Amino acid sequence: MKSIQTKNSVVHFNSQVYLELNKHIKASNPSMIFVLVDTNTHEFCLPKFLSLLESNDIVVEVMEMPEGEDHKTIDICMGVWEAMSEYGADRKSLLINLGGGVVTDLGGFVASTYMRGIDYINVPTSLLAMVDASVGGKTGVDLGALKNQVGVISEGSMVLVDTSYLETLPPNHVISGFAEMLKHGLIGDKAYWEELKSIDKIDDSNIDNLVYRSVEIKNEVVSEDPTEKGLRKVLNFGHTLGHAIESYFLENGDKTPLLHGEAIAIGMILEAYISSVQNSLSKDELDNITRCFIKYFEKVEINDIDQDIIIKLLRHDKKNSHGKVKFVLLDAIGSPRIDCEVSKDLILAAFSYYNNLSI
Repeated sequence: MKSIQTKNSVVHFNSQVYLELNKHIKASNPSMIFVLVDTNTHEFCLPKFLSLLESNDIVVEVMEMPEGEDHKTIDICMGVWEAMSEYGADRKSLLINLGGGVVTDLGGFVASTYMRGIDYINVPTSLLAMVDASVGGKTGVDLGALKNQVGVISEGSMVLVDTSYLETLPPNHVISGFAEMLKHGLIGDKAYWEELKSIDKIDDSNIDNLVYRSVEIKNEVVSEDPTEKGLRKVLNFGHTLGHAIESYFLENGDKTPLLHGEAIAIGMILEAYISSVQNSLSKDELDNITRCFIKYFEKVEINDIDQDIIIKLLRHDKKNSHGKVKFVLLDAIGSPRIDCEVSKDLILAAFSYYNNLSI
């Protein structure tokens, strides 16, 4: 499988992963190697990774953080920075982030800011991280329950996608990542969308090519707009409301927290409905989108009080400008439009549409 060259990095796949990793270590000769894992990847992924890592007598230190979105915080960064400093990390050290989106986001931010920036490599172990979080150089942490409010855009040396790590995931985490793949079809490739929505099961027979196509689509967008001044915003389809829903369910003790993809799936249904009213997305395409997401994702109760708080959280969205909330909407499947303003009444109508869907 051919590697994908990004603007300042490269994504390698499967058989090339450890060859390229060990080649990079030999050529760059880091002073130390740090591997950041969470409690899950420490147990299920680290043994395999270390068995294939050729450190060439370079000291390797493993640092573990707690798993989960609620640990994607500046406090955890402080702990990692302090651990690296105590171990004697310098500007020639290498940080390898072995984990899902929380580990790659946080680890990338740690590396990009430690001593004003050291070399890092992402080794995504979740489907979400393989197709989205680890690619494109977005790093950062949450501010309370607000998603990714602090961070920088800074690509590591490479991303290493070994899909065998997906065998360690529970089914709901695989489906969570699938939501981002469906998004890639909606904003960039109608044929890919049609292929994805016809899949009954994600398994070894189809996953490699699907992951590859998602990375291609994301890279095509990011390469044209690496710092998100315009086109890259299309990758946020479903995320304006989806992130607010995710934040609300994470912070509210009476709610069961949603995985990122579960929240974004709701966001995509809502924003597809808005697109059908405000833009030119057809009724047939709205039905097409809705049926697909309801097929893969369970409906979640979002009552009137929930909706009011979620709408208030929209003011923190990073696409906002001059105090106005900006959405990515669809004119058609594969044809997104950025910087759309949406009335509160239409957002409430979208929630009503979602709540009244029959399963």
